Amino acid sequence: MSDVYLNGQFMPLEQATVPVLDRGFIFGDGVYEVIPVYNRSPLALDRHLRRLEYSLDGIRMAYPMSRDAWTSLIHELIAREPSADQSLYLHVTRGVAPREHAFPKDVSPTVFAMSKPLTPPPPSWIKDGVSAITHADFRWLRCDLKTTSLLANVLLRQLAVDAGATECLLIRDGFLTEGAASNALIVLDGQLLAPPRNHLLLPGITYELVLETAARHGLPHKERPVTEAELRRAQEVMMTSSTREIVPITRLDGVPVGNGRPGPVTMRLLDLYQEYKRP
Repeated sequence: MSDVYLNGQFMPLEQATVPVLDRGFIFGDGVYEVIPVYNRSPLALDRHLRRLEYSLDGIRMAYPMSRDAWTSLIHELIAREPSADQSLYLHVTRGVAPREHAFPKDVSPTVFAMSKPLTPPPPSWIKDGVSAITHADFRWLRCDLKTTSLLANVLLRQLAVDAGATECLLIRDGFLTEGAASNALIVLDGQLLAPPRNHLLLPGITYELVLETAARHGLPHKERPVTEAELRRAQEVMMTSSTREIVPITRLDGVPVGNGRPGPVTMRLLDLYQEYKRP
């Protein structure tokens, strides 16, 4: 990995440290963003920075730098990393202060950023699809904020690992929300159905791009609540994320999805997404 950025300086990763009283360490009081980079070009950069600002606003934290400053930092990180395709990570905490729940005054935020080679999904994930399990969504009610407080997501993702699955799809009050580390969409009776973007799920950038791609190419689609029953009788299920793009889910709780193979809508969207990525 190339040098990372911490509070105005570039340094080797092993030298990047923060005080134990940093509120990100003590409380998980921070936000983050992950940006895919293809051929040294950050994908949908404005959207990612806009979501970062939305998350900062959501936890009432001042912006640590301007949009232009973020952009300059991102391009510097990209230039320092040897790989052309990268996964770029931004992380902001409220800063270092005595341990007290209330917001501290006159504290400088901690800003950390790094970039590493982007690892695409294994070819078998696209060819054969992956398995997923379902579980009750027991997270908090502001899932639309991309915060560093991810313990619930970690626990839910680990349930998938324990079951030999790739992802855990979450059900709240009888409706699909998203995955532990992804967004989720289904295809039912030829129509792409997407859970609505609200406070119960993270508005993924890839998720947005998939819906826009469907609209642009005339694929039947609708953003609306998706019931657990609809999820279980879907002909196709897919997950989306910035680093995994679009991955077909072909087994759910041990039961084949549709015919147990990646479906035509999923594969069409994946092809169209590859076209979108090309400059």
